[in-house]
Amino acid sequence: MPDVSRTRRWAAWAVAAGTALLTLGAVTAWATATPPFDATQLYSLVDLLDGVVYGAVAWLILSRQRTGSRMPALIACAAALGSALSTCVAQWHLAVGGPPVLAALHQWAWLPGLYSLVLVMPWLLPDRPLGRIDRLAVAAGAGYVVVTLAAAVTAPPPLGVLPLTPEMREVRAALLRPLAPVLPYALVGLGLLACAGLGRRWRRGPGPQRHGLGWATAGSGLLTLAFLTTLLPPAVPAILPALLMLASQAFFPVAVAVVVLRQQLWGLRLAVRRTLVWYLMTALVIAAYCAAVALLDRLLPRFLPLPQLVVTGALAAAFQPVRQAVQRRVDRLVHGEAPEPLLHQVVHSVGSTTDIGATVAAALRLAEVRVTEDGQQPPPSDFGTPVTVPLTSGDRLVGHLHAWPRPGELLGTRARESLAVLAPVVAAVVDLAGTNRDLARSRQRLAEVRDEERRSLRRDLHDGLGPALSGIGLGLAATRNLLRRDQDRAESLLDRLTDELTARAAEVRELAHGLLPPVLADGGLRPALDLLRDQHARAGLRIVVHGPATLDPLPEQIATAAYGVTAEAIRNVQRHAGVDRCTVTLEQRPDLLRVTVTDRGRGMPPGPADRGVGLHAMRERAQAVGATLTVGPAGAPGTTVCLTIPLEQP
Repeated sequence: MPDVSRTRRWAAWAVAAGTALLTLGAVTAWATATPPFDATQLYSLVDLLDGVVYGAVAWLILSRQRTGSRMPALIACAAALGSALSTCVAQWHLAVGGPPVLAALHQWAWLPGLYSLVLVMPWLLPDRPLGRIDRLAVAAGAGYVVVTLAAAVTAPPPLGVLPLTPEMREVRAALLRPLAPVLPYALVGLGLLACAGLGRRWRRGPGPQRHGLGWATAGSGLLTLAFLTTLLPPAVPAILPALLMLASQAFFPVAVAVVVLRQQLWGLRLAVRRTLVWYLMTALVIAAYCAAVALLDRLLPRFLPLPQLVVTGALAAAFQPVRQAVQRRVDRLVHGEAPEPLLHQVVHSVGSTTDIGATVAAALRLAEVRVTEDGQQPPPSDFGTPVTVPLTSGDRLVGHLHAWPRPGELLGTRARESLAVLAPVVAAVVDLAGTNRDLARSRQRLAEVRDEERRSLRRDLHDGLGPALSGIGLGLAATRNLLRRDQDRAESLLDRLTDELTARAAEVRELAHGLLPPVLADGGLRPALDLLRDQHARAGLRIVVHGPATLDPLPEQIATAAYGVTAEAIRNVQRHAGVDRCTVTLEQRPDLLRVTVTDRGRGMPPGPADRGVGLHAMRERAQAVGATLTVGPAGAPGTTVCLTIPLEQP
């Protein structure tokens, strides 16, 4: 079984080579004959342009089409080869004469391709399953092409090329006698019907199938209008239909290209950027040259070469600016927005990584763009394997940018360059989003810690100091009643109340010192820890402090953080470890301060290591001063809490 893809590639290059040779032959013959520039030559120019343009289109479809109907490729081949053959034989007939068959080919060689473009091609846009009306319209258009071609090739000499017997000529005349007056109007009618159907799909079709159909509708209408002008009265200049045909043939392929690029019809990839720019510039230059020469030729004497010289100089001066303008618009059509405007769009959508992905996908004509943070896997997609760009902020990998091209496309160099330019900005956005989430969680944990400290203080006041003061108040009332009856008992009760009040006052001072010892204001971490040791010693917990007797002065923020973490770790030992002893080790170096709390108790409970509010509080205090906090086992059994705070070098 033959290789279909290889066969198509050979066919593509054969059509391109045939079109190129016929075009070169037409230009050579024209340069040899140098005929006057009239309406006939303008139609030859239309055929020349069609051969060049549709030759490139046929090559592109045949060499790269992977899905869809083959009819668009056949129409493009017929338009390319037929138009190139028509203009080639016409110019050679003018240059060297030749057999009548050359004049005959010039009259109808272009007919199958051009009529199919008017009557059949619009029904094939966009690529979709054809409905009943679509199939009937395609059949009607193809039937019209067959009838007109059969009428042309069987016409009497010099137009026809098939010899007919007298009987066959009579049958032909009988068949065409009622059809001949109707055929030109039928062409325009079927063309308007095809244009209307295309316009209806543009206005009412599904959203994804409507992209670019407005351009195609305008191109189809312009092409049909060019044939309509041939039916106007003879008073209309003969050059008008030719000029309109030239304009329509310059616009219609662009309109079809827009639909193909927007919807990726027939599985074509975006590989036509330079071809499209070349074609547009060629069409513009040819059209401008012919129109300007024809106009100046009527205004100036014929024997002067001024029209050609003036137009050539003007086109040479305007070529580069026009080419740059065309290049920018084609790049925007094919590849999307340039990186600079896209950067502005990304900056304006920094609120969400989803918004950034949608903005980049729309601007670069991609199927989908998603942003994932470091450690996250890209979600599954219907578009296959993505192109992934790492996102780094400084030396840290913060995420990845995943881009999926549209079905049937490859991610081009320009799109990859745009993604590389956007990567630092997107990385900054991802890093900022992560920082905002961490900040929100930190605020939530701080609120939880603050509420827990308030509840703890409320318990101490409500369950300890409150009942004690109430008891002292009742004792004072009882003392008042005893003063008149039994002064000795009253004095004894006053002594007990005085001792109770003194103890409660000491508790208040300890509670205040526990919140923030006054010695910490001067950076006195070691004296604060000694006071903490004495307080817990009265409660039955022995704390052994290892380290220098005096520490170098510390900033208040660092001393407060170290004290808070140590106090919370000791409270955890008292509440949960089930032991009556723990060790606090201090180590101070020029570049760091390390505080370690170790016990030989029950150890850490199973589960996450930071699920408690106390551990949250310790971690928040450590993060506030850029410290490192580790909580883990201290052997079997036991727990170690180690806080390492970096110090600025003097």
